[in-house]
Order: sequence, then structure tokens, then C-alpha cells
Amino acid sequence: MNFYIYNTMSRKKEKFIPVHKGKVGIYTCGPTVYNYAHIGNLRTYIFEDLLKKSLEYYSYKVEHVMNITDVGHLQSDSDTGEDKMQLGAERENKTVWEIAKFYEDAFFQDCRKLNIEKPSVVCKATDHIQDMIDLIKLLEQKGYTYISNGNVYYSIDKFKNYNKLAHLSMEELEAGSRVEIDENKRNPLDFVLWFTNSKFKNQIMQWDSPWGKGFPGWHIECSAMSLKYLGDRIDIHCGGVDHIPVHHTNEIAQSEAAVGHQCVNYWMHGEFLVVNGGKMSKSSGEFLTLSKIQEQGFSPLDYRYFCLQSRYRKQLAFSYSALKQARDSYNKLKDRIAAIVLSAKQDERADEELIDKYRLKFKEQIGDDLNTPNAFTVLFQVIKDNELTNKEKKILIEGFDTVFSLDLLKADNIKMEAADEDLINKLIAERKEARDNKDWSKADEIRDKLKNMGVDILDSKDGTTWKARK
Repeated sequence: MNFYIYNTMSRKKEKFIPVHKGKVGIYTCGPTVYNYAHIGNLRTYIFEDLLKKSLEYYSYKVEHVMNITDVGHLQSDSDTGEDKMQLGAERENKTVWEIAKFYEDAFFQDCRKLNIEKPSVVCKATDHIQDMIDLIKLLEQKGYTYISNGNVYYSIDKFKNYNKLAHLSMEELEAGSRVEIDENKRNPLDFVLWFTNSKFKNQIMQWDSPWGKGFPGWHIECSAMSLKYLGDRIDIHCGGVDHIPVHHTNEIAQSEAAVGHQCVNYWMHGEFLVVNGGKMSKSSGEFLTLSKIQEQGFSPLDYRYFCLQSRYRKQLAFSYSALKQARDSYNKLKDRIAAIVLSAKQDERADEELIDKYRLKFKEQIGDDLNTPNAFTVLFQVIKDNELTNKEKKILIEGFDTVFSLDLLKADNIKMEAADEDLINKLIAERKEARDNKDWSKADEIRDKLKNMGVDILDSKDGTTWKARK
């Protein structure tokens, strides 16, 4: 079965054809480790984790490379603003190295909570300065650079179709990216490859280079590291939509100028998480972290479930009421699955033909540019299908959850005590008391809870009896 990807470059959904049969190389832009990742950032990493696991469900072997930006990223993507790492250090009275280590650890802690699998390769910018220098030297040899005021710039006029990813005119790109004019640039859209003479006179992170002591621009790191670890023909490159007009546009210019051909076959971008009509951003100083929503009583997997209810290419509006709805739906789903697991028997039928029918349905949806809402529809069809045994349902759900990563069959969710007759009888007694008090709402709530546990109850003049659903 084919896997389809919406390619930002072509603005079309395309059949995925890997460079090497059975293998996929993915490069994803990682965090700038000067502050906590906000939940909008984390939505992008959930999408990329979903992509990786969906490809693995298709039996591809995935090599996933992600960078850690711990140097060179200014507030604006266009070489303006303050140094993000220095801002973090000043804010917390720490060294830039301490800031980088602390927030890198915090980022991966959030990833673990969200069941985001760690990439095959995690590469820090500060560990690859020589690779960046070598790439800049190559671009210099090929005539794509110039030096102005001590800094090495990339000349976009030397590169054809600079705007091919963004699909914007040069005027639109310039209007969208320029915050303040850099008089050292020949073209306002040119960008810095290496700073030796920046406004940060006491820049701590500096290295020797052929152009003088300094530090790299932000964009060069992703080109250098993606080429180093995945070669000059990469299957998929991912990031947020905000990377399209500047960062990824500049990556393409650098990488393709260096190697002389197209480097990335498919570009994929996750849309914004929006709050009150605007995208979530750290620049305002007000942003939601995973810890903050946990403080409000939500689990990290509540948030993952919330994200998976929407397509990654669609803007997702966040509110606590919407997250609560997602949590309630997620908890009901886990209860229903717990009932299936508790009722499944080892000697039940496990018909591979029936199982494969649903596996193919699920593959069709995740292979349709990661259509998770429809993939959940397949999951609910499995749960409701009375022709399937509980064992068959359990096998299917276990497979689906390798993609969803929602711990749907985790022992903690299943609440093994639900099989305890004492608990069931206690709930039936509480329901009887509610009925005697004419509290019909509570009585119905308890009935539904028992039903979700896989317990059917029967009321008669002699009282209430129950039986475990098979």
C-alpha cells in the first residue's frame, strides 16, 4: 500500500518514494534551547513523531536526525534581534552553556512525557562548528558568498528560484522577513553564514575560523548536519510552517548550492497551535508549557490525544475547555479498551484475515498524509465490531497504538481491580442507593461505568444481577 505525503514544495499530495528501498531518512528542525518548549512547539514534535511511527507501521526503517540549536539563533530568523542563548543566560543569571544543558534536558523530559521517541541522531550545533565552517568554505569556493563588515554573507542573487519553497514573490519575502535594515547586505534577503563582527561584543560562544573569530548564523547548522548524517539526498525534511519563508528557504539555497542538485524530496510542515486567534509564541513572554497544563490537572497524553484529533496541516485552536473535552473522550476510550482487555481470553479466535482487514484500513488512513481523525474512526470501528473477538480487538489496538502512542493498553489504564467482584458489587450497591434516592443521573453514570468495564447489569424484581461481557 502506498504512503502519501503533502509536499510543501509542490503544494500537492504525492506518493512517497524513498531514495533507498525500505529505508527513510528524516531531518527535523529541533529546539533552540534557551527556554522551555511551549505546547505549540510540542505539537510539531508530536506530528513528526507520528510521521516516523506511521512510516515504521509501513515497515520502513527510519533514520531520524534532529538538531539542537545552542548557538547562533537570533530573535529574528533574518539575522536581527538579540541572541536567544544570551537572553536566556541573562534572564536566569547562568552561563549560556548551563542554559543550553538545562533546557535541552527539559525538552527531552517533555518528549518522554508525550511518548515522543528520541531521534536516531541528536546533533548539537556547538559540536559541529567545523562542519559548518567546511560548508561555508565550499560555498565560498563556488562563489555564493561575500564578506561585508567582517561577516560572511550568502548572496541569494547567485541562487536561482530562491523563493520556490515559500511560493512568494521576492517583495513578499522581503516584507515578511525584514525587521531592521542591515546596511552590510547587498540584498535585504541575503543572510549571514558566519559572524565575526556582530553587535554582541562580548559574545561568549566564539570559535576560530578562516574569516576570524566568531560564530555561525542559524541557518547553516541544519544544512551542515543534515548533509553530514543523511547525505545529499534526503527523503523528508520537517518543521513548523513558520520555517518556510526564511529558515527552510535559506537551507535549500545553501545545501543545493553546495551539492549542485536538489537535496530534499519531500518538505512537510506542521501548522500553528493558535490561542485567542494568534499563534503561540515565546516572544510575548506569555506561553503555555506542558508543565503548566499538568498543573491544571491534565496529563501529557491528554494533550497528545488532543493534537491527534486534528490534521497536522490544519491550525488547531487551543483552549482548556477543548482540552477537557479531549481528556474526557480519551478517558472513555481507555475505559472501553480496558473492558476489552479484561474480557479477552487466551483461547479466543485470532483470525489473521479479519485482523488484516482492519490493519489495511488503518494503514490507508495514516498513509493518507497522516489522517489521524480517520485513523481513530477505524479504531472505534474495531471496538464496536461484534464480529471480532476481544483477542482480535486487543491485537489490532496494540498495533494501532504503536502509531498513536497513547498507552491504550497500559496496565495502569486497564485497572485490573475492575475484574474484582467486590468492586463490581460495590458499584451496583451505589447504583441501587442512587435509584432509591431517585438520583437517576448518578445511577446512569454508574451503569455506564460498569458497561465500560465490560460488565452488563440486569434489573429485575429480585434485584440486580451482572455478568462480564464476552
